[in-house]
Amino acid sequence: MTGTVWGGKRAEASPAKGKSGHAAEDQDALDLAADWADICQGLKKDLGPQLFNQWIRPIQLGAFNKDSGTLELFLPTEFSANWVADRFADRLTLAWKIARDVRHVRISAQPGRRAMPDLRLARDNTPTRPAPVLGDSGRVHGHATEGASAATDTLALASIGLDPSLTFPTFVTGTSNVLAFNAAQRMAALEAPQFSPLYLKAATGQGKTHLMHAIGHAFLANHPRARIFYCSAERFMVEFVQALRQNQMIEFKSRLRGFDLLLVDDIQFIIGKASAQEELLYTIDALLAEGKRLVFAADRSPQALDGVEQRLLSRLSMGLVADIIPADIELRRSVLEHRLARFTSVDVPGDVIEFLARTINRNVRELVGGLNKLIAYAQLTGQAVCLQLAEEQLTDILSANRKRITIDEIQRTVCQFYRVDRQEMSSKRRARAVVRPRQVAMYLSKVLTPRSYPEIGRKFGGRDHSTVIHAVRLIEDLRTRDADIDGDVRSLLRQLES
Repeated sequence: MTGTVWGGKRAEASPAKGKSGHAAEDQDALDLAADWADICQGLKKDLGPQLFNQWIRPIQLGAFNKDSGTLELFLPTEFSANWVADRFADRLTLAWKIARDVRHVRISAQPGRRAMPDLRLARDNTPTRPAPVLGDSGRVHGHATEGASAATDTLALASIGLDPSLTFPTFVTGTSNVLAFNAAQRMAALEAPQFSPLYLKAATGQGKTHLMHAIGHAFLANHPRARIFYCSAERFMVEFVQALRQNQMIEFKSRLRGFDLLLVDDIQFIIGKASAQEELLYTIDALLAEGKRLVFAADRSPQALDGVEQRLLSRLSMGLVADIIPADIELRRSVLEHRLARFTSVDVPGDVIEFLARTINRNVRELVGGLNKLIAYAQLTGQAVCLQLAEEQLTDILSANRKRITIDEIQRTVCQFYRVDRQEMSSKRRARAVVRPRQVAMYLSKVLTPRSYPEIGRKFGGRDHSTVIHAVRLIEDLRTRDADIDGDVRSLLRQLES
């Protein structure tokens, strides 16, 4: 019997006689999961899909103690656990009370989750951290011994929040990010920068976090004994709240102000936290007064941070605000080619690279993820990478990135470009001056729309799908050996995608 949690309690399943303890535990777990599925249905209806997907869906069921009536619920991070506990604890407790005999719901971060960098003090009141240094070869060296293992070095970097793979040499530059890249290098240089703080502004997946990690690596290479800390705004708030609750604010202030380089990512998440904002403001003032370096990153400019007091806004924007605009197609090609250098055993044709660069245009992270997925699939299945495989395996990414271009729009643009009448797209005329534009329009319809070959054929005067396939393959071939045709197609692509 399933029943909903909003209507009454679920009938408890009784283990049959002779069942083992493990079987009974398994049945309890199944019942608990079924109850949670019912609760989720009710919460999704009450909260709406956006709130539900962001905060409730990530919840994992923990143990249920029947004696105390306590159920444990886990979330991926401390921040999300605190958020859900503050806003939804009563609602969750009520729902579980209706579903079964749950008297208390305990909400916490998932045990065994990846630990965040620690800010605890050493006995001499200096911030604790390993002191790794980047050697000339790019390998990370520890101070303990020259022969320290790479695993130990990587662990040392992780303890201060830096990803060893995110360095300046692995960052691909173009016109859209060169200002931010140069400013980041200047921030990490031996000599003091002309500006501080540096504020990196970019949409998701455009490289601002990569640059922050790269600054940390280069700064450590140039200043081996420097004290550095990278954290997210979420981590800053968690540390701040913990210090406040434990009456350790003096130690917290001392820790933060002891660093030579402070990197705070996703600063937009500090919106509305008045006390945390005030502490961050004082920390900025203290570090700047001592000539320390600060880097912030966010998905919007300082002036667009609603809920942030004016004094903090002025501090965030007093140095240099460096925008990283969405990558243009040239940079997207460069990113793919740079990434492809890691996979020397895999052959990815140029038309696939061009297709990915043109189609996955929302952010660089999705672009690299799409290439990784395509290569992994080809390696695991033994298939060759081709345009058809890319279209089949990257359907979700491609559909999310594609501009909604219609076949009618393509036909209209092609007719204007080649100066032919629109009716020629559906006519039976086979004059070369008409056939070639028609074939180009069919090719673009396949490249820029999710329509199938038969659907495209119907839009071109009811032509058979084999005619469309022939046109697409012909234009693909002509682009490789006819510079004029390739130039025409590139011009049309720019017009249609702009």
